[in-house]
Amino acid sequence: MPTPPPTGPLVTRGTLATDLRALGVEPGEILLVHSSLSSLGWVCGGAVAVVRGLLDALGPAGTLVVPTQSGDLSDPSHWENPPVPEAWWETIRAAMPAYDPLVTPSRGVGVIPETVRTWPGARRSAHPQTSFAALGPRAAEVTEGHARDCRLGERSPLARLEALGARVLLLGAGYDTCTSFHLAEYRIPAPRVGTGRPGPAGWEVVTEVSIDSDRFDELGHDFERDRPVVRAKVGAADARLFPVADAVAYAQRWLAVHRSRAEEV
Repeated sequence: MPTPPPTGPLVTRGTLATDLRALGVEPGEILLVHSSLSSLGWVCGGAVAVVRGLLDALGPAGTLVVPTQSGDLSDPSHWENPPVPEAWWETIRAAMPAYDPLVTPSRGVGVIPETVRTWPGARRSAHPQTSFAALGPRAAEVTEGHARDCRLGERSPLARLEALGARVLLLGAGYDTCTSFHLAEYRIPAPRVGTGRPGPAGWEVVTEVSIDSDRFDELGHDFERDRPVVRAKVGAADARLFPVADAVAYAQRWLAVHRSRAEEV
């Protein structure tokens, strides 16, 4: 049986840029994008066309930022999808390559961030598990200084984006992907956990604030109800646009009331 033709819509670099401008993306701004390529429709040129469309909408003075997480650089004893035999754990810890911002691939964030990561001129931050990559004139300013013991807190690109007045674009992605909410977790009482990973001198355990996206969808629903969030379609995708600072401030209040973790400290 022949494969049925795609149902569309047909999306191109040009239609993406037009839709993004209609949504409210402004030339020259700094934009943190969480994305789902499959949600957009049939994209002529795939992830490359999406990145070019985003850059077209931002213009030469704008800066595109994406999460390029590599959570697989972690302790195999915590792996669940899939788990590995306990007999392998020590060998994995000893043999796992350390993080290299130039070659370590992103994982679990989609093909668009991985395309940005490998784009000519891209800059990438230094955290081995929760890095960000950026393109544009303020890319270095956003990505530099990401402390190796601060995943998504005050010494991460998120705090820099907040200070620079950046906005978040959820492009077919849900609020469960909104990393800005994690910055709020660093500003309320939260437990600290030891995180194992490969380091420059071998296996290391670093103590960091515990982060958890549990109930972020619910948080996002309330945020959108109470705060001005711009919504529109980009291709076939539901898109949302809002300031990083608004998301962090709202999440800090909401999490303290609805998902307090102070008792875990």
